[in-house]
Amino acid sequence: MSRPRGFDLDHALDAAMSVFWDKGYTATSAQDLVDGTGLGRGSLYNTFHSKHGLFAAALRRYDAVWTSRQVEVLEGEGPVRDRIRAVLMTVVEEESAPSSGHRGCLAVNSAMELAGQDEEVTGLVRHIFARMEEALCAAIQRAQRAGEIDKTRDARQLAQYLLSSMYGLRVLGKVADRRTLTGIVDQVLQSL
Repeated sequence: MSRPRGFDLDHALDAAMSVFWDKGYTATSAQDLVDGTGLGRGSLYNTFHSKHGLFAAALRRYDAVWTSRQVEVLEGEGPVRDRIRAVLMTVVEEESAPSSGHRGCLAVNSAMELAGQDEEVTGLVRHIFARMEEALCAAIQRAQRAGEIDKTRDARQLAQYLLSSMYGLRVLGKVADRRTLTGIVDQVLQSL
């Protein structure tokens, strides 16, 4: 019979996610994870089995928390264009906040660091991207039914365009200022 965990799993995953987000997978050491989570190595490895297992769990947690927040905004009440703008401006706000550290997006960072080299991480990132694409596509289809976006435009292609714009803002946010990012958001919305 296994012993019950003596720590809050979500809290530990949030702390580990923050460490990976700040440092990336490769540069994160076991000691960084111990320091960041406040847990001993034994607790971490008994629960997650490896640094890689913890990283995969942190990516799943990112999807459950961060991606879900964006999906909820897109599914909210009001004009869809306003919903899309709110999602894009959340990116701008997060990337231009003085305390942000210009971390970007954990999924994008993971794709740039590990996709194509790590099958599990590639699959997790694809899932996150696909989930956002589906939410954007559904929002665009609602906007088309409401007459906000031309019905002759391909909703899937527009969703993919918005997805690449959103993640492009995350990458540019590492070096661009708020004014530049906001200008991009304005152009993206005009193109719809």
